[in-house]
Amino acid sequence: MSAAAPLAVLEQMLNKAIDVARPENCLPRYLPSPPTRGQTYVIGAGKAAAVMAQTLEAHWPGPLSGTVVTRYDYQVDCKHIQILQAAHPVPDENSLDAARHIQAIADQATADDLIIMLISGGGSSLLCMPAHGLDLQEKQRIHEALLHSGATIREINCVRRHLSAIKGGHLAQACAPAQVHNLIISDVPGDHLIDIASGPTVADPTTCADALRIIDRYNVPISAQVRAGLEQGQYETPKPAASAFTRVTSQLIATAQHSLTTAAEIAQKHGYQSLILGDAIEGESREVAKVMAGIAQSIVRYQQPLGAPCVLLSGGETTVTVRNRGLGGPNVEFLLGALIALQGNAHVYGLAADTDGVDGSMEVAGAWFDPHSLQKAWDQGFNPQHFLDQNDAHRFFDLLNQQLVTGPTHTNVNDFRALLITPSNQPLL
Repeated sequence: MSAAAPLAVLEQMLNKAIDVARPENCLPRYLPSPPTRGQTYVIGAGKAAAVMAQTLEAHWPGPLSGTVVTRYDYQVDCKHIQILQAAHPVPDENSLDAARHIQAIADQATADDLIIMLISGGGSSLLCMPAHGLDLQEKQRIHEALLHSGATIREINCVRRHLSAIKGGHLAQACAPAQVHNLIISDVPGDHLIDIASGPTVADPTTCADALRIIDRYNVPISAQVRAGLEQGQYETPKPAASAFTRVTSQLIATAQHSLTTAAEIAQKHGYQSLILGDAIEGESREVAKVMAGIAQSIVRYQQPLGAPCVLLSGGETTVTVRNRGLGGPNVEFLLGALIALQGNAHVYGLAADTDGVDGSMEVAGAWFDPHSLQKAWDQGFNPQHFLDQNDAHRFFDLLNQQLVTGPTHTNVNDFRALLITPSNQPLL
């Protein structure tokens, strides 16, 4: 494959989008000043937390200590910061243990101390401390039901916050009166701080009533005790006016928009115009696929809204409502939906992946297609629509040998979707 081949361009774009969001490349320039008298504690949670801690150690001018939790197999070596591991996307006992360790550090901090909080996607599962009256098993059941319900990440995290004793600003209360500086890699549409890892150290404007409406909207089963706690406001989170947030500052160090813009620059170097459709695209993956495929077809036929050669880009977090035996995966379901909608268009190539290297529950980042992929499937006896109906896109692209496997990327700015359109000589109708 030549350097300028369409699929090679798409792969370069994805790799650059990931690289610019890696902690070692984005974190150092956002470090706060060390405290004048007190100690520096480091706490954090997320898929990027371990490498964020390692990078912080390498650039911090003085002593520090602390604990962060990351996903299993995402650990790296640190000298002064303890790295714990727990489960994602559903919490486990190690998630509870990590929350206790981090809470203990927050509790001991004084007004002279600085707490650097390292936050990235995945923290909602990795840092788990059920609200009073809940046990881990019910929290796991609710968590899993929400993940398969079709709810948006904002809805899911609203419920998570109100069933937690550490998220939704509760950890900030434990940190007070210390100064808290949040360094955040955003994995949520719109970069709302309260939704990144369910906002352990930021104020929560939502309410128990909001959480209960979401639970009922998606028919998520909960115990009578949890329902009563939400109805009576027993699980309310700290609000913006709370004094706990007066010494809390937050800095976004990596976002989907920055990664998409960087990817567009790579496309430009190869002679492709770029159109970023948005960094906060949500909705069912297969429906988003129809929209992007329709725009690609308009470009091929009419050179609208821009002319080929070009690339359509989008980020955010689409969802898959898993109704059948497949494993879901929003990026691969998007890509299969687009492949079907394009019906083998000879001028369109596609790539979609999660920037953390895990699409849904699979250790696979995503997949790709070219103009021959649809016919290749039919030639091998695979009905693409059947795989889509079964929410089984991961298996479809595995059978075609068109999966993308990056391994752990140690960052997460969520979905990366790209359709590349090559020039067409087809006349306007």
